[in-house]
Amino acid sequence: MLLGAIVERSEYAWQFQGISKGVELFAMSRPSSAGGGSGGLGAGKAGGGKHGGSGAAAAAVAAAAGVGSVPGSGSGAPCSVASLTPANLPGQASELTALFECPVCFDYVLPPILQCQAGHLVCNQCRQKLSCCPTCRGPLTPSIRNLAMEKVASNLPFPCKYSSAGCGLSLHHSEKPEHEEVCEFRPYTCPCPGATCKWHGSLEAVMPHLMHTHKSITTLQGEDIVFLATDINLPGAVDWVMMQSCFSHHFMLVLEKQEKYEGHQQFFAVVLLIGTRKQAENFAYRLELNGNRRRLTWEATPRSIHDGVAAAILNSDCLVFDTSIAHLFADNGNLGINVTISMC
Repeated sequence: MLLGAIVERSEYAWQFQGISKGVELFAMSRPSSAGGGSGGLGAGKAGGGKHGGSGAAAAAVAAAAGVGSVPGSGSGAPCSVASLTPANLPGQASELTALFECPVCFDYVLPPILQCQAGHLVCNQCRQKLSCCPTCRGPLTPSIRNLAMEKVASNLPFPCKYSSAGCGLSLHHSEKPEHEEVCEFRPYTCPCPGATCKWHGSLEAVMPHLMHTHKSITTLQGEDIVFLATDINLPGAVDWVMMQSCFSHHFMLVLEKQEKYEGHQQFFAVVLLIGTRKQAENFAYRLELNGNRRRLTWEATPRSIHDGVAAAILNSDCLVFDTSIAHLFADNGNLGINVTISMC
């Protein structure tokens, strides 16, 4: 039986202490308020103009929108194009997607596409934070739908937002969000709860980071282990952390104590997979408190470290119990939790 690592929070100070059986804990202090979430970093697109474009690009846009002729395109005769696809537009797809770049975040403006009164585009995420058009400073209201650009967008492949990190996929705009949620090139933040670590990197770099920077976190091998949280009566907000390795994957076990209001403390226990959400769906875990002729069990699918501990606690998607329950199963202030990982 090995002990988990304790993270104690108060003023961002580190202290190390030895405990019985030669296992080392680490305590890291931080404020007792619950931490915020994390997220991936978007990458801007390199390339040509954001709102300009050649006459050929303008003609293609008009053709996709069903416009007969384009002023200034060099031809007064109506143009007839059956459809706008990458096969029909060799070399122009990237030039056309550049027309959809948001002038604020440089991500793509995707349907539903709204414009200002002068015709300038801005993505929906940025639009919610703006009071005027970032291009002409004109009003953004009333909302004007640009159906022509939406039609063009529906016929173009858009690069994954993590293309600068190495993803080479280009997808239909309706498929982009789902892919980017599980993209193997998306950056991950340090999964340690309560830590002030600002590291972020690829999924493959998470475990090397934990082993190098957070060396005091104990790792146990096997699908059935005991996670021992010591000194559960420590005051304030405390995190106990341990790693479990099985089925060629790594799992992070977290027990977090929060003080919801004065005199009332709650414990939250959860298992996170060092992997994607899709990978997490292949596993199940069981947490069990057992002792004094009592048993408390929680079974669930592990969350990806992309979701984080805070999201699990916010949604109560974890084992939740208060101090009185903890004391029923504790032995001299130490709480043992049986952890079992299985494949679905």
